[in-house]
Amino acid sequence: MAKSNPKRDIELLYEIGTLRFIDRTWKQYFQGGQNLAEHHFRVTWIALILARMEGATNTDKIMKMALLHDIAESRTGDVNYIQRQYVIRNEEQGIKDMLAVTSVEEEFLALWQEYEEKKCIEAQIVKDADNLDVDFELHEATVRGIMVVNNWRSQKIRQHVAETKLFTKSAKKLWKALEQSDPHDWHQNGRNRFTSGDWQKKP
Repeated sequence: MAKSNPKRDIELLYEIGTLRFIDRTWKQYFQGGQNLAEHHFRVTWIALILARMEGATNTDKIMKMALLHDIAESRTGDVNYIQRQYVIRNEEQGIKDMLAVTSVEEEFLALWQEYEEKKCIEAQIVKDADNLDVDFELHEATVRGIMVVNNWRSQKIRQHVAETKLFTKSAKKLWKALEQSDPHDWHQNGRNRFTSGDWQKKP
């Protein structure tokens, strides 16, 4: 493998920055939603929570996998469930070209390959986080009035994913809790002016 070049490190960091300009293609149905940078951010947090639930201790590896799991989409683009019927992407070539001659090339290519194989617990946790992030987006779309989500729920599309695609017991448990959740609970049930501030009802 060629010696790393600081110029290539800088180029990689600029390219990583452009992920915020690439929309997840679910936007075609949601009329909103995440860009790729936002997706990576929440996947990392979901993966860390799943790691704690699963008792997985190598969180350094998990975080690195989560941060790199979809970066090849900088080169290939994201594809949704319709586009996958027509598009063939070369993500392996994309990740190799992105990381070529950078200081993280050897380590991150190996991590990406492990992630793609899904044999180790860290890769399974990150893939579960990747899938669960879709469900978070779906619930957020529901409260925005995007009705297609209700159609998918009645067709049990995401239930099928939960039952057949999630690797860990913790991810399946989190999915069930997520199904009963409201994206507004965090601020309505937390500390706010009404629950503990100047709007609080006096006894």
